[in-house]
Amino acid sequence: MTAAITQSPPSPGMALFLATRPKTLVAGFVPVAVGSAVAFREGKFSLLPALGALIGALLIQIGTNLFNDAYDFKRGADTGDRLGPPRATQQGWLTPSAVMRAAIGCFALAFLVGLYLVSVAGWPLLIVGIVSLIAGYAYTGGPFPLAYHGLGDVFVLVFFGLVAVGGTAFVLTQAVTPLSVLAGVPVGALGVALLAVNNTRDVKTDGAANKRTLVVRFGVGFGRAEYVAMLIVAAIVPVGLVLLGLATPWVLGSLLASVFAVSPLRLVLRESGPVLNQALAGTARLQLVYGLLFALGIAQ
Repeated sequence: MTAAITQSPPSPGMALFLATRPKTLVAGFVPVAVGSAVAFREGKFSLLPALGALIGALLIQIGTNLFNDAYDFKRGADTGDRLGPPRATQQGWLTPSAVMRAAIGCFALAFLVGLYLVSVAGWPLLIVGIVSLIAGYAYTGGPFPLAYHGLGDVFVLVFFGLVAVGGTAFVLTQAVTPLSVLAGVPVGALGVALLAVNNTRDVKTDGAANKRTLVVRFGVGFGRAEYVAMLIVAAIVPVGLVLLGLATPWVLGSLLASVFAVSPLRLVLRESGPVLNQALAGTARLQLVYGLLFALGIAQ
């Protein structure tokens, strides 16, 4: 007779590390890489401000993830029926208050990093930073949580695309250019693609918790169409940059990343439920490879 094997919970430190969702942090790295490439193309790249932008972006993303972990549990979106990877509060590894204290700590550190970036790029960046912190909290926190009212997709496109790429470029160049704005579009689009997978997977549990994502509002078919549309946007923008004379044909190398889109796209169009976790991982790989190739192409 074989005894049942029980898996012990992780240590508090490991639980907090898992709550940061380390596999998703590519969404914070890629925009900084692309924004830095824009500055490099213009001959204005500087290592320390670029590192500051990266650290600040990652701290804001981690803080947002931690708030999300705590608030989704408190609002009933994360229950025992959760289909995605385990969450620290939902599993009982950490209390919601402990996770929120860690989130506040990340935001406080991000603010301190932001002060250094303001000293480099000027006061407009202070406004961008404060708005980003407020939006990160408001994604799932506060009286009007964005993710619960179908605005999560807009949040990701704006703050993980346009603001993150343009803000990084602004830190390094002290200017907003057509390239710095347009370069944020495909980066944000692939972030929205990640969210579309997540929301398609969780459509039933989100609906039960009154988390009115766009997929809950308009159905799984919308989530699949949104995913396809975001991949198309990511493919079109590099071509547009070349046609507008804002980048060299080297930027078209980012389209080589399309091979990484095949597997997650097939899953998104055919499957539902927990198997979409594989599509989530595949889309994250796509975002990383595309982002690096896109950044390299812009820098030429």
